[in-house]
Amino acid sequence: MQVAEKERLPRLSLGEEKNMVTQLLLLNITVFILLQFTRVIYMMEGFGPASFDQDILNNTMLPAAPAQLLNKPWTLLLAMFAHINIWDIFSNMIWLFCFGTLMQNISGPQTIVPLYLFGSLTGMVFYITGMNLIPELKPLAPSASIMGAGAGVMALAAGVTTMAPKARVFPLLLKGGIPVWIITLIFLILHGTAIFTAAGSHANILYLTGGAFTGYLFISRFKRGHNWGGGLNRLLFNISHVFHPKAAKQATAVEVEEQKSGFRNNPHPFTRVGSVPEHKLNELLDKISEQGMNALSPEEKETLLRASRERGEEI
Repeated sequence: MQVAEKERLPRLSLGEEKNMVTQLLLLNITVFILLQFTRVIYMMEGFGPASFDQDILNNTMLPAAPAQLLNKPWTLLLAMFAHINIWDIFSNMIWLFCFGTLMQNISGPQTIVPLYLFGSLTGMVFYITGMNLIPELKPLAPSASIMGAGAGVMALAAGVTTMAPKARVFPLLLKGGIPVWIITLIFLILHGTAIFTAAGSHANILYLTGGAFTGYLFISRFKRGHNWGGGLNRLLFNISHVFHPKAAKQATAVEVEEQKSGFRNNPHPFTRVGSVPEHKLNELLDKISEQGMNALSPEEKETLLRASRERGEEI
């Protein structure tokens, strides 16, 4: 049986249309720059920080009180891309680049935006629900609010760890590289330390937990051939190509549909034809050592054979 072929994704670059990680990075950084620019204008005009917080941040951050959210529904979308603190944007974008690039290289670009958006929205649901139901947090709900890419990044972290926990990165640092689950563990420790050492930020756990929950569920279904983000990807495709020539739009749509059909026929969406990833080869060798050669499926045997041929050509 032939292994389904997936195109080799390029490195992160600002000019790559299919690089969804780049698009999310640019969107977050653009919103951050606009907020900083607006704050500078407020200071120059003598309005002061309080006016900026009341006029701008109050209409950007997601309120914990449902009544306030009904008056500012746009914060559901805006808050997941907004940062005001330089350290928050720096930290979130580093981890977004890290986990987003790993996920994109393993599963393709079709999972990145849905994971980020669904993870952020679920994190908001967890946050609002917890702030209004947990007795210790309920008194804070009328004045509490949240923003940032934390839940979306957490969804990507949980997703890539669910997809390929034994995949290895940074092979030059350690022999064989560092497993993805180790990177995720470091990410969780750093985030946990920041949350528990900062006053009044414990409610962020609700936001991040919602993102992690969505990342795990989304990728668990994705590995079984169900892409929950298909409808969202089609909607975003139609919006982004609304002014494109009809012929070019149809050609791109055919390409996207071919990728989707190829995925449905392949129970392992991160398997590639051509150069065999190092982490895939390591997984096959581990399986052989634990269960024997007969435990390999026909696709895995073909992948192992292809890898041995590649190693022979390199020598």
